[in-house]
Amino acid sequence: MSARNATQGFSPARVIAVLVKEFIQMRRDRFTFSIMVMVPTMQLLLFGFAINSDPRALPTAVHIADEGRYARSILAALRNSDYFDLRATAATPADAERMLNDGDVAFVITIPTDFTRDIVRGASPQLLLEADATDPAAASNAVAAFNMLTENALSDDLVGPLGKRKAPPAFTAVVHRLYNPDGITHYNIVPGLIGVILTMTMVMVTAMAMTRERERGTFENLLAMPVHPFEVMLGKIIPYIVVGYVQVTLVLLGARYIFHVPMLGSLLLLGSAIGVFIAANLALGFTFSTIARNQLQAMQMTVFFLLPSILLSGFMFPFRGMPHWAQAISEILPNTHFQRVVRGILLKGNGFAEIWPNIWPLLLFLGAIGTLAMLRYRRTLD
Repeated sequence: MSARNATQGFSPARVIAVLVKEFIQMRRDRFTFSIMVMVPTMQLLLFGFAINSDPRALPTAVHIADEGRYARSILAALRNSDYFDLRATAATPADAERMLNDGDVAFVITIPTDFTRDIVRGASPQLLLEADATDPAAASNAVAAFNMLTENALSDDLVGPLGKRKAPPAFTAVVHRLYNPDGITHYNIVPGLIGVILTMTMVMVTAMAMTRERERGTFENLLAMPVHPFEVMLGKIIPYIVVGYVQVTLVLLGARYIFHVPMLGSLLLLGSAIGVFIAANLALGFTFSTIARNQLQAMQMTVFFLLPSILLSGFMFPFRGMPHWAQAISEILPNTHFQRVVRGILLKGNGFAEIWPNIWPLLLFLGAIGTLAMLRYRRTLD
């Protein structure tokens, strides 16, 4: 009775005792404490510095068929606009189309033949901008800046007798939005969801599965079996590859029949690229499971990896709008390359040659992370 009476009523001393105990436990669990500090810090840096919905200095190629004085003034105005980084010259229209299709540039500006002569004669020639509109948000402000060229690009050139050419505008700015002419956001977001869903589920499921076995004591059975680490990893990964393809099938069906996303490229090629991407994420989850001591830590590591995979991959925010240091980090993430692959195949009809520059980084990531997972699992065996 006395012990029960002692616990009746509110006791600040008991609250303080429990509070001190929790702080001591938090100090001992340094991994969880570090994650609690690093996640908000990473979010602050990413949202504060890396996320930019108004990208500038976008890679631009020019195809110049007339190198007259007015063409030079147009190019100077483009350089001064901050939205266009004139970094390449296309020798032919086919060369310009290849640059856009491969993703080397975001825009191609064509100055047509007899551009200077037509301005002098008042014929109002067309200045063509071809934009990669697979990401409508990345191109919208640059397109608006391009349309402003008709108002001021030649203001210093059209003087004297040519002053009357200013009104109406001396030339017409024409914009062709390629691959997504209507600027439909679904065409960009829905294919990108494949990468986000696979990253979230594949990494988390694999990491949780191994740590769950360790917590339940069934991990010792694996240690007692005469199984090579690579064999264990394959045995753990292959079932989830099947699950990943089921998820992809559901998303593609929804993309085709609900959102009417165009699928111009080979679905077989896309399926092969998805297999590499799934394997890379599962290998990463397996690696996390060899580091984490419990399911909570595995979940924390997954979240810590998932945040930059979503924010820096170009899924939600324009990739080219990020600073160079953020782009360098994102190039390490598998989802960054997969976003380019899936959108390139579905929206542009890219073939193997066009997606290979983003496939080999996935293979390299898979090889490096898979090797690390096997080394850490072998260390566990020892």
